[in-house]
Amino acid sequence: MALLVAMMAMLLMTALGAALVLTTSSEAIIAGNFRNSIEGLYAAEAVLERSLDDLQTLPGWNPVLDGLLQSAFVDGAPGGSRTLSDGSAIDLGQAINMANCRKITACSTTDLDAVTADRPWGANNPRWRLYAYGRLSDMMPAGAINSPYYVMVMVGDDASENDDNPLLDGIGPGNPGAGILVLRAEAFGPRGAHTAIELTVARIDAAELESARAGVRVLSWRAVR
Repeated sequence: MALLVAMMAMLLMTALGAALVLTTSSEAIIAGNFRNSIEGLYAAEAVLERSLDDLQTLPGWNPVLDGLLQSAFVDGAPGGSRTLSDGSAIDLGQAINMANCRKITACSTTDLDAVTADRPWGANNPRWRLYAYGRLSDMMPAGAINSPYYVMVMVGDDASENDDNPLLDGIGPGNPGAGILVLRAEAFGPRGAHTAIELTVARIDAAELESARAGVRVLSWRAVR
């Protein structure tokens, strides 16, 4: 009888120990995911701020919409694979395709113009292009930023325009999206961590700012899922 009680007690303690290990492991995973999401958000916001610094010096949006002009913060050609700190890799071309048509292979015109829940504007759907991209740690002088994240910003025409030309900023006061640009920032971290946010900005001319150069004003901000 005493042996049976001892065995039951041992089984109970084993079960409690296993439950404690599972609970502790789950809490550690949840805490890690939360930490990664916050760090990814900060990384995406940082590269957006860096991009806005470059954009506010431009006379208009067309050079970035048609891909002729990029930010000074780039780490090479706007394509190919980049290796993260944990040894995993991301492909810049695939990231652009995922933003444009939700697949990693090249997007056709039909794909780009498709009306979906995320992109309901048809021919006015944004055509995302890479504008800024690189390791977050390379954004500032060596040692100033300690982060494993790789970040990028894509630019696209505001979808409220009605000109059916997403590679050209709307012209004239009759076009509701004239002078408006959309930025999509994505941050990639270790173990598949990924954060994406979109920012809509408008040009402000020098007269409005009472300064010698134009600038940008943030109109909206949203997380992308």
